[in-house]
Amino acid sequence: MRRTRKEYEAGHDRPLGGYLMAMAGFAAYTAAWTSAVRRGGRPLPERPQPWDVVLTSVATFRLSRLLSKASVTSPLRAPFTRYVGPQGPGELHEEAQPDQGRHTVGELTTCPFCISVWVASTLTAGQLLSPRATRTAMGALTALAGADALQLAYGALVKKTTGD
Repeated sequence: MRRTRKEYEAGHDRPLGGYLMAMAGFAAYTAAWTSAVRRGGRPLPERPQPWDVVLTSVATFRLSRLLSKASVTSPLRAPFTRYVGPQGPGELHEEAQPDQGRHTVGELTTCPFCISVWVASTLTAGQLLSPRATRTAMGALTALAGADALQLAYGALVKKTTGD
């Protein structure tokens, strides 16, 4: 195992043990949701509806960025990260703490791609357990994503027309 890790790392510091723990945590999280869905007794849909896939995609995108990049959620990430600087409107650039125990969580919490797996799983389980409430929340997140796009478009239009 040590030899494999050493060969894989190729001189870089890669927290494979932390990643293994994160995978185990995700497996346990998914198993808990699966058990809750099974106990709920609702039948699974034959296939996902296209509208639900779109709504889940946009809501996952927005919630993942909110959790991993937003200034307002930085206190949640602070124990595992270091502030580097701003990164776009209302977003921060943070880096994972170098400590072995905090590094993996820091990477997970600052990477919208990484956290989106957890968010999509949660939203999917929510649709199976409490579809109306979950779709309402996803609708709000989708509206927020749309509002963000409009804010950025408006800012670009103002910049283009005024030259600022």
